[in-house]
Amino acid sequence: MNNQLVMTQLEEVRDVLGTSVRKISHFLNQYSIQQLLEEEGSHDKGYYALLLKALRRLEVFCDEAYEKVQGLMNSQSFHRPVAEKALYGIYHQCIMEFFSPKSDAWGEDSRAAYTGKNAITYFHQPPYALRKLMNELEDGFQQIREDLAFYESDYFNRKNDTNKRSSS
Repeated sequence: MNNQLVMTQLEEVRDVLGTSVRKISHFLNQYSIQQLLEEEGSHDKGYYALLLKALRRLEVFCDEAYEKVQGLMNSQSFHRPVAEKALYGIYHQCIMEFFSPKSDAWGEDSRAAYTGKNAITYFHQPPYALRKLMNELEDGFQQIREDLAFYESDYFNRKNDTNKRSSS
């Protein structure tokens, strides 16, 4: 990949992560479990705690990735391999955490792209405010997932090729 394409991807990722961090932070600062229990939803206090925990984890990952991207873009010299490694990490940590969090608080409906529905599915009915937040975030995460899917295989394959050559 050329430097300009990688830089463009960094800019797009930075914008999505910045917006996502602001929205998630605002949500987490606005709502307590008690407030969420008052909304329409399953009213499962344990599940709501799990949802908030997953959001806090996603917020941390996205905030750290945002700062990393900002640092790369503000650097005096551009190092494409470092930027590609960062994008690979963002794909695996932020994007995958959004669509399939470690805590299994929600999951992804792989058929959503064909049905026109939102991809995030919940194991219990979440409160309306959380569903609304996730719907707002999904388009951005979907876009950068498509843009960075290349790194799923290419970066890993190039790294393996380099390791094989250096061990020969």
